[in-house]
Amino acid sequence: MLALLCRASNNGPGLCRLIREDIACVKQRDPAARFTLEIVLTYPGVHAVVSYRVANLLWRRGARFLARLLSWLGRLVSNVDIHPGATIGRRFFIDHGAGVVIGETAEVGDDVTLYHGVTLGGTSWSPGKRHPTIEDGVLVGAGAKILGPITVGKGARIGADSVVIEAVPPGMTVIGIPGKVVRTLRKRHASDGRINLEHHLMPDPVGDAIAALIDRIEFLEARLAHTQHRLSAHLTLGADGASSNEKATA
Repeated sequence: MLALLCRASNNGPGLCRLIREDIACVKQRDPAARFTLEIVLTYPGVHAVVSYRVANLLWRRGARFLARLLSWLGRLVSNVDIHPGATIGRRFFIDHGAGVVIGETAEVGDDVTLYHGVTLGGTSWSPGKRHPTIEDGVLVGAGAKILGPITVGKGARIGADSVVIEAVPPGMTVIGIPGKVVRTLRKRHASDGRINLEHHLMPDPVGDAIAALIDRIEFLEARLAHTQHRLSAHLTLGADGASSNEKATA
């Protein structure tokens, strides 16, 4: 049975290879990961992904009840709910796997990282595509909700607790409720080749706007003070000149 499940298919790598890649990528994205056995035994995100891989294989081969049952068991173990009909690419990592929900028609590319509490949800009762498409290399912060059949472009970042309901262009950073594009992604990888996980360094558009207003007010106050000083000096010179003329006339 194991050999049958692990056998490579004509549509891509075999199940065992996918699982090995899912486990290996953890060391690149979690500084706390030390060795493979620890990852396999103690990472609920890995447990959820392994459960999904097997359930998805069963789903695609028509054993849909068994797929849903295995998915339910995986949820009991990991507190991560991934529908077996979802499409997920290679080297997928759920960090601190808890509270993640991925819907049936969701599509996730390669090298995607999700943090806890992320939802890839639907917004319609209509059949067909109801869930988002997450392209390669996307990082989604804790608690973010991506809703509807939208596309999050390659290499984008979604800030923690953001609610994204519109498509995100490749390489952009999105934060807020509703999510807004605030900055392009300048550097995706660290110097050692690992993925840059500094997702806490998010821009603050409101703070930036307030800072710009403060700078403008300070400039206007300085300009007003300078104008008042010049006007005062001009009035003083005018008054002195008038006094001199009065004395000369007298």
